[in-house]
Amino acid sequence: MAGRRAVASAAMASITPPGGWTYGVALPIHTLTATLADPWEHTATVEDLVRIARKAEETGHDFVGVTDHVAIPDNDYAAHMSTTWYDTVATLSYLAACTSTVNLASVVWIAAYRHPLQTAKSFATLDHLSGGRAILGVGAGHVEAEFEALGVDFEARGRLLAETLEAVRGAFADTYVSHSGEAFSYADVGVGPAPVRELPIWVGGSGRAAWRRAGRLGDGYVPMGNPVSQYGEIIETMHAAAAAAGRDGARFDIGFMPPWCYLLADTAPEGLPPVMACGAEPVAASIRAGRAAGANTFHLKFRARTLDEYLDQFDVFAESVVPLVNEA
Repeated sequence: MAGRRAVASAAMASITPPGGWTYGVALPIHTLTATLADPWEHTATVEDLVRIARKAEETGHDFVGVTDHVAIPDNDYAAHMSTTWYDTVATLSYLAACTSTVNLASVVWIAAYRHPLQTAKSFATLDHLSGGRAILGVGAGHVEAEFEALGVDFEARGRLLAETLEAVRGAFADTYVSHSGEAFSYADVGVGPAPVRELPIWVGGSGRAAWRRAGRLGDGYVPMGNPVSQYGEIIETMHAAAAAAGRDGARFDIGFMPPWCYLLADTAPEGLPPVMACGAEPVAASIRAGRAAGANTFHLKFRARTLDEYLDQFDVFAESVVPLVNEA
């Protein structure tokens, strides 16, 4: 006979306090895609990755993030992506053992090509091992040949993601749970350990379908470089979807991506990878604009020529950018 789990729960799974703001960084090194990686990362070590996660924690970052791909195809579409992508949950679990307070986020986990019980098991275990620090950020995916390699219908990825989120939401309702859907069906199975807290679920994507999905099934939104002018529409869409799903009064972690930046000078030094902002004030101004538009969770990207330059920017952000944002 099933017995209800003793799962720690909260009214909402948002990590951002009402009226406040949170921030974090998608970690370098774990992927060498040309889109994200700076040259110094190609010779960086696991110990360097740990140093960065600890530095983020020490300087007040609320989360560190790891991205996700399973198999990169050899085709023109993916030519810039590299084949090096650390496993998301393995990496976050390793970093959980090396840190103590910072939240550990997938930004994002491609849930559409995985079974929901596997997603539930992996992130509940991460939450259990880390003492309640896991954040499940999910996306539908965009590399068609990767879906083909994994035997999953690329065109169905939006529907698969929505059903997966529904199933993950229900996976810890009781010791044994059941699900009957279009893609997945199972009865009377248990997937312990349960998460320590209500598992925050952030949904990524750049269009209205993703925003509706975030409002209906998520606790937050992972940004995809959306302009600040779009945030009124994003937030309105999320709250309308939440209300239609009976989630009136839902409070969300609304993600915003400030410009990729270099904080150690007001102009870009020679040899620096391309950036969109230099110095503290332009980054603070972007965050202030994001907050004014309704965002409250900021996903940072530092660019650097060396590991030391990368690490030093955490101090500048904490000592210069944060006060400039808070004094506004």
